[in-house]
Amino acid sequence: MSIFDDDFYSTKVSRRTVRRSQREEGSRMSSFSGDRKWSSLRIAFVSSFTSAIAATVLFGVFMGGFGFGGSGGGGDLPANAAVSADPSERTINATAKVRPAVVSVINEQTFELGIGGDLLEEGEDGSGVLREAGVGSGFIISKKAGRAFVVTNYHVVANAEKVKTVLTTGEVREARVVGSDQITDLAVLEIDAKGIETVAEVGDSSSLQAAEFVMAIGNPLGMGESITMGVVSVIKETIPVSLNQNGVIDWEQEVIRVDAAINQGNSGGPLIDLDGRVVGINSMKIADFGVESIGYAIPINNAMPIVESLIEKGYVPRPYLGVYTLDLEQYWEQQDMEEMFEEEQSGEDGSESEKGRSEEESADEPSSEEEGLEGSAGDIQLPDEVLSGVIVLEAVGPALEAGLQFNDVIVKLDDKKVGSTMELRKYLYGSKEIGDELEVTFYRDGELKSVKLKLGENSAEE
Repeated sequence: MSIFDDDFYSTKVSRRTVRRSQREEGSRMSSFSGDRKWSSLRIAFVSSFTSAIAATVLFGVFMGGFGFGGSGGGGDLPANAAVSADPSERTINATAKVRPAVVSVINEQTFELGIGGDLLEEGEDGSGVLREAGVGSGFIISKKAGRAFVVTNYHVVANAEKVKTVLTTGEVREARVVGSDQITDLAVLEIDAKGIETVAEVGDSSSLQAAEFVMAIGNPLGMGESITMGVVSVIKETIPVSLNQNGVIDWEQEVIRVDAAINQGNSGGPLIDLDGRVVGINSMKIADFGVESIGYAIPINNAMPIVESLIEKGYVPRPYLGVYTLDLEQYWEQQDMEEMFEEEQSGEDGSESEKGRSEEESADEPSSEEEGLEGSAGDIQLPDEVLSGVIVLEAVGPALEAGLQFNDVIVKLDDKKVGSTMELRKYLYGSKEIGDELEVTFYRDGELKSVKLKLGENSAEE
């Protein structure tokens, strides 16, 4: 007798029982095989779905589409934008975020008109007419006490007698220049804040990377709103600047180089990242034959201290020496040009030129800045080894009180050699503070002298 009463385990089983058992076993195996096939499909489907979700999440994180309350403001974007596989969604959302804060800036100046509308020469009688002299861009940076503050470039509002802004709605509003700074090419305007809801979010220009996508927004050529896209070519570049647009390099500007198209009228508009944050202020471009899409923007990290000072004080306080200057190198170039001109005139006019030159030599000596600009080489006496320095055309403030005079040639500030106005400015603004003591070394009538003075603070006019 078997140990187990169950037929399955019995050693004594009939053929009928065996066949029944085989059919039942086959049925069970068939059922089990079907279940296994269904489980495999279900597992494959779940795995594929999970992989797709993981890939989408990783793409969203990589592209920065998720906002978790950080400074990027991504939490304000629609939920579907975070998981969108289309990179253009980021550019659309970024521009939509800042566009309402972008304005056009109109510079109006007086033009004298005569009969028939002809322009009159300066000094002639006529009725002046305010006309558009230039168009630029700007963006609203903050609101306070019913006023909105607009950032733009200095050169956009330079010499303006009246400034207007045009909102994205097309509304024109009168603007007041709160303050401007030629050194950094920045200016701040003030307009009525009624109805203005959007203020541009300030980003971090120090976090930019080469090849990062950026967008320039502005009003090129007065054509209306424009958005151009490109990449950051150079994160930090120093370029020479002629503040007076006379070809004389008297300052250096730190900028971001981008290949996004920046045209006339874009100046003052925002350069934004793909999170819609302002990382730069569009300022200039290289306009030359064969040059395409080389533009420059002022880093927002450099601009914000200037902007805050302009809003608070109307100007940027800096150490003030009180000298109007001319580079010695430029003076020698002018002397060479005058000598060449005199030689040409002498060859053409013969004795008449000699007679005219004798009369000039016997005339009264000039007593104004013309002596420093147009005098002969004998006006400034220097040792032969002195080839660079800064000529004092006029001394005011601390320099006048210390005894500096017309035609003194400054060659050193403290222990720093100074060969140009740009070097003088860079030392004052970069190494000294308001109220610091400064030693000025200079030549007067060929004799080396030095004085000590206390640096003042420049006023809004200076």
